[in-house]
Amino acid sequence: MLWRSGCQARNSSIREETTLKISPAAAGSYGRKQRLSKHTLHEEWTSLNSLFVSWKVLITARAFSVVGEPARELLKASGCEAIIPDHFGPLPPEDLLRAVDGMDAVLCSPDPYTKELFGRPEAASLKIISRWGVGYDSIDVPAATEAGIVVAYTPGLLDDAVADYAFSLLLTLARHTVEVDATMKAGIWKMVWGCDIAGKTLGIIGCGRIGQAVACRARGFGMRLLCYDVFENPAVKELGVEYVTFEELLSESDFVTLHAALTPENHGMMDESAFRQMKSDAFFINTARGAHVDEPALAKALHEGWIGGAAVDAYVEEPLPQEHPFRSAPNLVLSPHQASSTRETGERISRTAAQAIVDLMNGKAPKLVVNREVFDSPSLRASF
Repeated sequence: MLWRSGCQARNSSIREETTLKISPAAAGSYGRKQRLSKHTLHEEWTSLNSLFVSWKVLITARAFSVVGEPARELLKASGCEAIIPDHFGPLPPEDLLRAVDGMDAVLCSPDPYTKELFGRPEAASLKIISRWGVGYDSIDVPAATEAGIVVAYTPGLLDDAVADYAFSLLLTLARHTVEVDATMKAGIWKMVWGCDIAGKTLGIIGCGRIGQAVACRARGFGMRLLCYDVFENPAVKELGVEYVTFEELLSESDFVTLHAALTPENHGMMDESAFRQMKSDAFFINTARGAHVDEPALAKALHEGWIGGAAVDAYVEEPLPQEHPFRSAPNLVLSPHQASSTRETGERISRTAAQAIVDLMNGKAPKLVVNREVFDSPSLRASF
């Protein structure tokens, strides 16, 4: 039997055609001597191909340092070489450009993957960007598709973790637990009066998977549920959620929680006008994307008492700068973009992001791909 493979040599653009001679006995170990089906041929070729292909994988996802071991083992067992830079991401453009030099794949944080980067010689071997997480707004997806680069992500794996965290922030705001913890540790015995949750109105901006998971938790607390979304989903209504306009949600809600995907249309949607429409004792929670929020407007709303308080887990610039106005804003709970940070969830996400890379390396289309149309493109960089 003869197998022919186009295998790309490491550090070379030369594609070598390799011929493998397999004895009849060896062929028998792979299956029957008679004609093999197309499916069986593809499976056997994938197995043989993995013996020759070895990809360099850049890992910039910060969570990998804590929950990346299962993914690291998968990459190693598959013959990949994992490369970890001096600093995890998000990397600035100039650092990212140096880091991707010679890499076949990236398991990434929200690094800035732009059309300019895709066109640089340093990124010429890049075949897949596998995003640790669900958001891919830092990636120019049309430019990646044009360049023949697959963009993978991990939707549906962190819904419960984020919903749990968002609702825990709601409880924290309602009962001032951060404040009383600080006073107790300072030796002060001082009760702080909070507000009820049962019977109050929760406004959910964006009722996709995470928004629906939040609704399920809020329903258990006996809350009235409102939602604003550009797309109405019948399944959302079955949860007892009422679709309303953006303005109605802001004016009627006692708690507003943000779970929308970031788009050019909703960039900065929570601006000064939005905060002024909220009740003066209402609370705002953001575990989605920092760019949804006009941050100076939120700081102003807290200083001037337009709203009762806020909890924020995502920011326009991360890590949060030391001189950021949020650091001095009253009635504000801050956390370091950790809504999805449970060990179980993190390990699932890490392994799924790594599996996408391994699948593509072995000639299989990953299951969770943003730009599936890239597989029909003549510019596709990966071999099938």
